[in-house]
Amino acid sequence: MMFATRPAAINAARSVLRLRQSSAAFANNNVADAATTQQKRLKTSSPEFDAVVKKAFPGAISNTDLVNKVVGVLEGKGFANENTLLATSLCADELARVLEDEFVSVYGNNFNLGGLSGFPFAGNTGFGAMAAHIPDDGFCLLVHGPHVGICKNGQIGKVERQGIALVDNCCGSAIAASNYLKGITHGGAQITTKLQQFSDFQQGAVQELILPFGKRLSDAEDRMHELPYALYDSQEILVKDIVETGSGGIKKGLALLGGIQINTGPDSDDYFHPLRFDYYDENGVKVESLLPSIQ
Repeated sequence: MMFATRPAAINAARSVLRLRQSSAAFANNNVADAATTQQKRLKTSSPEFDAVVKKAFPGAISNTDLVNKVVGVLEGKGFANENTLLATSLCADELARVLEDEFVSVYGNNFNLGGLSGFPFAGNTGFGAMAAHIPDDGFCLLVHGPHVGICKNGQIGKVERQGIALVDNCCGSAIAASNYLKGITHGGAQITTKLQQFSDFQQGAVQELILPFGKRLSDAEDRMHELPYALYDSQEILVKDIVETGSGGIKKGLALLGGIQINTGPDSDDYFHPLRFDYYDENGVKVESLLPSIQ
């Protein structure tokens, strides 16, 4: 019996060793990801590029300034790490994680409500589940909005990415939806009898939700500049409905920060154009606009 069990024991020991090695590798990857985010966070834009961004997006502030101001304002309302749940509705793009991670570093884990282009695809069900996770007698900070890239040369709708030579579209989902809409308003759209594909239903929804903004985008002086603002206005309708429907789940208070994420290359800080910063009480009633305090 002793000889029969020895191979099993050896195999078990090897399995444990492989598990430890796998866990160590996973931990190292997480550390590397965190280090990349921290490296991005510590970088500041040159005065010249800062001026380029703020000329293109008047009202934009750096992520660093945004987080510092928001956290400072909410401290006065009682928001703290131990009593606050962070929730976001931001695009699936990895560039959207930078702002998300900066707030996570303050408040802890994030409940993700968003999907492509930043639309709150988790919907009423997701909001209800999120609200149930807010600490008793605690708060929620909900950050939402689309994102857009800007290159070093000031081109909007493009962005440099770490380790990729190609200057890439940003936001790819938004631009694809814009092109779909342009095909309808300018002609050239393909007629199809196919139903919306379940394997790509989020993109299909983005394209449908942007349809009312066809003339606005066609008339825009810079379509790529106007695109995130059109998306934001579309998302606002959904966010308003979701928050109102789920307002009964708000515990002590909800802070709602909405705006445009402005992603830059890996060597500079990202930016955010805040368009709303509202505070809702425990009854789900909007009682105050905090926007002037962070502008």
